[in-house]
Amino acid sequence: MLTNKRILLIIGGGIAAFKSLDLIRRLRDQGASVTPVLTKAAEEFVTPLSTSALAAQKVYRDLFDLTDEAEMGHIELSRAADLVVVAPATADLMAKMAHGHANDLASTLLMATDKRVLIAPAMNVRMWEHPATQRNLAVLRGDGVLVAGPDEGNMACGEYGPGRMSEVPDIIAAIDAALGDGPLKGRHVIVTSGPTHEPIDPVRYIANRSSGAQGAALAAALRDLGARVSFVTGPAKVPPPAGVDVIRVETAAQMAEAVAAAHPAEAAIFAAAVADWRVENASGSKMKKDASGNAPALEFTENPDILAGVAQMAAGRPKLVVGFAAETDDVVANASAKRARKGCDWIVANDVSPETGIMGGPENRIVLITDDGAEEWPRLPKDDVARRLAQRVAEALGAN
Repeated sequence: MLTNKRILLIIGGGIAAFKSLDLIRRLRDQGASVTPVLTKAAEEFVTPLSTSALAAQKVYRDLFDLTDEAEMGHIELSRAADLVVVAPATADLMAKMAHGHANDLASTLLMATDKRVLIAPAMNVRMWEHPATQRNLAVLRGDGVLVAGPDEGNMACGEYGPGRMSEVPDIIAAIDAALGDGPLKGRHVIVTSGPTHEPIDPVRYIANRSSGAQGAALAAALRDLGARVSFVTGPAKVPPPAGVDVIRVETAAQMAEAVAAAHPAEAAIFAAAVADWRVENASGSKMKKDASGNAPALEFTENPDILAGVAQMAAGRPKLVVGFAAETDDVVANASAKRARKGCDWIVANDVSPETGIMGGPENRIVLITDDGAEEWPRLPKDDVARRLAQRVAEALGAN
């Protein structure tokens, strides 16, 4: 898919810049051309000579290059590519992008481009988790910037946590998805996935057995059809796919906030197994046994109904809202009632009784309930279910 695609690669300053050299090599192996741009900080980690040699292209470095700027080079560079990739995207570059700064070649290109932008963040875990970085990330996502990663792992500084730049194959998968010409190209789809964890105290929580496998497979299938996918996931066992915008949450309340922030969207698909209740009197410190032997009394309150909230939006409702119904009894009847009660367009129902092995397993057997009735599907691998469902979504959105 990358044959003859033109990538403008902006390399930020950070130890992860060394991965950008391998990224250039692999992109060219897949037929893409790569035009590299080095920030001043990037030159502390990779040299213009090595970058140019791997790209077989001139390296651009200076906004005020007299030869280039005589031909308005920064405008031409920003428009000639099929996709602008920032890897690594440092905290500084993300801040410049979010606030519209244009004081060097890289930030000026990002302001001047009319093409899609994909960033691969890389920074220290504390910098990634800092509220300012998270605010900037939210702004960029709202502006339509695609995000690949970051991963979690050991840092060059010796710390551990999220902030490592995604591995090169994952970045290429994200690039491939961004450049895809599938029927959902240009469409934005929200997908929720996984369980939610509702805290009892700092070490205990209420959860369910959802692995997140079906939601992750669905996000990947929609991505492969060209959609921009906002993937809002609870603490699932299955990792999120590459090439989608991943928003990680823990609780139902956080998931509701993330879904609201991800709007507007053409479709919203709620595959997450959201807890119906949360503990209202959750303790801020670990609960201890006492001499009485009595268990602590937990008080429950309802969580926000994310599906109903979106399905019944007065303004800005997605064209297609899809819910999931995991049932153990009277699957079709209960799921149909849920569809009517919530106000969604479709319900994907399945029997998750323990003997089916579906919850947490590799396969699924669904009933798709729409205005046309209940359509039973055969038992299939979850990836196959996802592809079939994604294709139906594309048809419902009138994608060509």
